[in-house]
Amino acid sequence: MLIFDAHLDLSLNAITYNRDLRQSVRQLRASEQGEGLLAGWGCNTVAFPEMRQAGIGLCVATQLAGCMKPAAAGGGWNSPEQARAMTQGQLAWYRAMEDCGELRQIRCLPDLEQHLEQWNRDPTTTPIGYILSLEGADSLRTIDDLEISFEQGLRALGPAHYGIGRYAMGHDQDGPLSQPCRELLYAMDRLGIILDATHLCERTFFESLDVFTGPVWASHHNCRAIVDDPRQLSDQQIRLLASRDAVIGVAFDIWMGVPNWKRLVSNHDSYPGANMEALTRHVDHICQLVGSVDHIGIGTDLDGGFGTEQTPSDLDTIADLKVFVDLLKQKGYSDDDLEKICHRNFLRVLRTAWKR
Repeated sequence: MLIFDAHLDLSLNAITYNRDLRQSVRQLRASEQGEGLLAGWGCNTVAFPEMRQAGIGLCVATQLAGCMKPAAAGGGWNSPEQARAMTQGQLAWYRAMEDCGELRQIRCLPDLEQHLEQWNRDPTTTPIGYILSLEGADSLRTIDDLEISFEQGLRALGPAHYGIGRYAMGHDQDGPLSQPCRELLYAMDRLGIILDATHLCERTFFESLDVFTGPVWASHHNCRAIVDDPRQLSDQQIRLLASRDAVIGVAFDIWMGVPNWKRLVSNHDSYPGANMEALTRHVDHICQLVGSVDHIGIGTDLDGGFGTEQTPSDLDTIADLKVFVDLLKQKGYSDDDLEKICHRNFLRVLRTAWKR
């Protein structure tokens, strides 16, 4: 089964964590022995070999460098110029991985269809395809940078991350759609860049979808009805996304999967139900709420500033996504349903976006 993972912070891990993702997860863990300053140190889950084992032939890979304070992963730069330099360094890493045959950037519909055909023929040696996304718009000094980034292959953008962003408030804040964000959305619409609604505070979320007319997705989200937190999507937000033919990627950060998990406090010994079975309940909730499987996919966010200390207890590496698919099958999802969840739904959004 081909898996499309709609959110992986590959360049953050390669550059900030200094991980050579061509090595296996085991090799990377062995190299990170001892105490580290970064969350998830020594317990990573993502590397190219394990992505291939999972069947991930296509992913959305991020650039991430924000100016918000206090800083989340990939944040805390003191100026947009510094943040921009960081995202350009991350882009240079993606280019280096293209040069050595590990990754292939997908920019347009012919790229996508050619890649899928080649991957289906030969998933062993075909480079993993990636769609470039920007998580948080702080690094865009002006709208001119968006034009340049589009030429570099940027095809999806989430205006906010954590905190008070230069363009938009993160989910942990509150505020209306700003004029700079409004102008950003107009420019994205004109260029055909997909809006990633993830991390937007609730007011900005609804106002952005009023302004933005193009394709939308929510790359890594779970359900507020199950885990009550502003980071999660309310039922009203889920219904609105479905009405826009958007897709929501179920996230594998376990505090978003089970109620009352306290980050840096809870652990798997004290919370035995914090597993992938819990994540299937978010899939069920979305499907039942909107009446179909057409609006749910996978957006793991694995190694997004955390490691196995905060993943489902039955996930050791990203290769274990196969277990998640098996759990959905055991719950009665058909093969057709599983294909939609694993790749076809997000592919539909891409094809719609790139036919405009």
